[in-house]
Amino acid sequence: MSDTIPYKIYLSESEIPTAWYNVRADMKNKPAPLLNPASGKPMTASELEKVFCSELVSQELNDTDAWIEIPSEIRDFYKMYRPSPLVRAYCLEEALGTPAHIYYKFEGNNTSGSHKLNSSIAQAYYAKKQGLKGVTTETGAGQWGTALSMACAYFGLDCQVYMVKVSYEQKPFRREVMRTYGAKVTPSPSMTTEVGRKINAEFPGTTGSLGCAISEAVEAAVSQEGYRYVLGSVLSQVLLHQTVIGLETKTALDKYNITPDIIIGCAGGGSNLGGLISPFAGEIIRGEKDYQIIAVEPASCPSLTRGKYVYDFCDTGKVCPLAKMYTLGSGYIPAPNHAGGLRYHGMSSIVSQLYDDGIIEARSVKQTEVFEAAQKFARIEGILPAPESSHAIKVAIDEALKCKETGEEKNIVFGLTGTGYFDMVAYQSFNDGTMKDYVPTDEEIEASLAKCPKVDA
Repeated sequence: MSDTIPYKIYLSESEIPTAWYNVRADMKNKPAPLLNPASGKPMTASELEKVFCSELVSQELNDTDAWIEIPSEIRDFYKMYRPSPLVRAYCLEEALGTPAHIYYKFEGNNTSGSHKLNSSIAQAYYAKKQGLKGVTTETGAGQWGTALSMACAYFGLDCQVYMVKVSYEQKPFRREVMRTYGAKVTPSPSMTTEVGRKINAEFPGTTGSLGCAISEAVEAAVSQEGYRYVLGSVLSQVLLHQTVIGLETKTALDKYNITPDIIIGCAGGGSNLGGLISPFAGEIIRGEKDYQIIAVEPASCPSLTRGKYVYDFCDTGKVCPLAKMYTLGSGYIPAPNHAGGLRYHGMSSIVSQLYDDGIIEARSVKQTEVFEAAQKFARIEGILPAPESSHAIKVAIDEALKCKETGEEKNIVFGLTGTGYFDMVAYQSFNDGTMKDYVPTDEEIEASLAKCPKVDA
């Protein structure tokens, strides 16, 4: 073990970022604007404010300011669980016999168990500041719903969560954490909304998707006075809030003069990945540094690796704006895999543009391989990782083993976005040998993409 690099690199409270980093300001090719599906024209602030909080709309549309100040009330909340540690995985390095140095940014040290609290507290703050009664949202595996229920309880807001049905059934304890914090949790698609009833009729017996849950949450928001919709990933405003992860990571690495060679994150909607990589991607764009950045997604929902870069609906019910992104089609219903937070048909417009520009690369991995890596990590490093995070662990191990073959001492950094203690049904399936891999056929993906709206580029 090195005498100069500690197991855990901690920052002080004074080193919590004072501003979020907006990578769009440095991007030469800006992400394409959200479009009104009726007119085909870019969404205006007034149109978006019917669904979202006003300040969040301003952040969503801002592609010029590189730094956006974090309000003191949000920073004070951050101090309860931030800064999060950057951990040197010495035990994993030794077990793998690799000359690589492996680091992970651990975001699981809060009651929500994940990075999601970074954005939920910001969105709840702006909702409260606007004088709203409450907010509605969707959640996949439940980390976002849990984080938002905590944030709403803190600010005294009503919280209504539409949870993807398969996760609602697989993860009852995470559902109960949300209810403990005062949230109303509804399995999606439900029969309580018009769009939910429509989806159930079109896809009988469906296990749901994030796209379905988004549709229901948006309908619930616009049909109740004093409510707005908030989103846990995909949108640029969410990715912006998550840049506290990357900024802290960079500060910790700089403290010990560590330059990462490879930066890895799991990718579902793109907010945690984007939050981790944004400061590093900015350096690449500005010509200051060069890194290998890898987005890792499930083979069952491979939007980057097998999707198309086109305008598509952000939700299954087609009530949201159109976003240009790598997508599998808004009607694509992923197999009910256990990484619920990655079961989204598309990818953040920012991440999609970075991928299209070659700033980042992407890989897809199968579910059983992911859980093999998760089990190895748990046994060696002592943390039970979330299934989502385990996608990044899988590729980090792959890259470390490549270094073993070549003898290269690369610095590998990955995001450990949360813990898996409420994902024991998934681990049980893996341990019992009943877990299956599902990879969609080209025909399935092509059929779904054929239904994407035709938008003049």
